[in-house]
Amino acid sequence: QVQLVESGGGLVQPGGSLRLSCALSGGALSSYALSWYRQAPGKEREKVASVDRFGGVINYGDSVKGRFTISRDNAKNTVYLQMNSLKPEDTAMYYCNALRGWPTRDEYWGQGTQVTVSS
Repeated sequence: QVQLVESGGGLVQPGGSLRLSCALSGGALSSYALSWYRQAPGKEREKVASVDRFGGVINYGDSVKGRFTISRDNAKNTVYLQMNSLKPEDTAMYYCNALRGWPTRDEYWGQGTQVTVSS
């Protein structure tokens, strides 16, 4: 059974950096497109960044472009989100998502890791 476990969240001051990690177990990371989402209290879940299976197609939400970087290490079965120049509005629970469409459509979510940006 595939499981995703996020780590790396915490409290950081505005302008600081954090690196989130998401480890996949029970399967091969290389089979999945991967995304990071976030959800702040009272707001809808927002896609922050995504990377395709091969690492060749990467997309970012407008609010994080130029500040966040998604990367994947298939050998370590881990996807990362490097977050720089953090702002208070980046405060949210961050979730990892794995999706594949073949041979069956499978989608998995992690439990989330909290990021709080505050002075």
